[in-house]
Amino acid sequence: MARQFINIAFTPGVKNAQTRYGSRDIYQKFGQRSVSEDLLTVRETEFIAARDSFYMGTVNSNNYPYIQFRGGPTGFLKVLDEKTLGFVDFVGNLQYLSVGNLLENDRVFLFLMDYAHRRRLKIWGRARVIDDRPELLEALSDPNYEAEKARVFLIKVEAFDWNCPQHIPIRYSEAEVAQIKAPLEARIQQLEKQLAQLDPSN
Repeated sequence: MARQFINIAFTPGVKNAQTRYGSRDIYQKFGQRSVSEDLLTVRETEFIAARDSFYMGTVNSNNYPYIQFRGGPTGFLKVLDEKTLGFVDFVGNLQYLSVGNLLENDRVFLFLMDYAHRRRLKIWGRARVIDDRPELLEALSDPNYEAEKARVFLIKVEAFDWNCPQHIPIRYSEAEVAQIKAPLEARIQQLEKQLAQLDPSN
């Protein structure tokens, strides 16, 4: 379990719920073994680089949370260093709910899913919306992805936590299905070729 995550997520209400339902002692021991800062390691970096989407949560001035799906080419969410993430914001429906929320409250939450391998990573951070750095926009862009680029989000990671695989349904993307099918299709073609070469009189 991640360390700073405990300080951010385990509010008095959460601790009361853990006490009520019998898990407080377990998580208190995790906290006693914790360190003061969460740094992205190779494990997190590789996981993030393999994602083509994530869910992003913000909070508005009415104290209501807002969850937005973010999609793009694989690896569009980039690890810039052990405490910083960045990604390009593509032009969408022009409501600017996430952008507006972050201008009032910079807290952000990312939820990254790997359905094929039943893994999920939660990240808490502080986000900045950057409109006036075209060189950064270009550096974080994928030249092969045809979408209109609007701005950059930079996220300073404050905590992260890996979840267990329980209850995650196994699902595959189109690219993952194609990868699974490729050797099967090659084998079918090989067998069909062998059948065509057989002498029908036998």
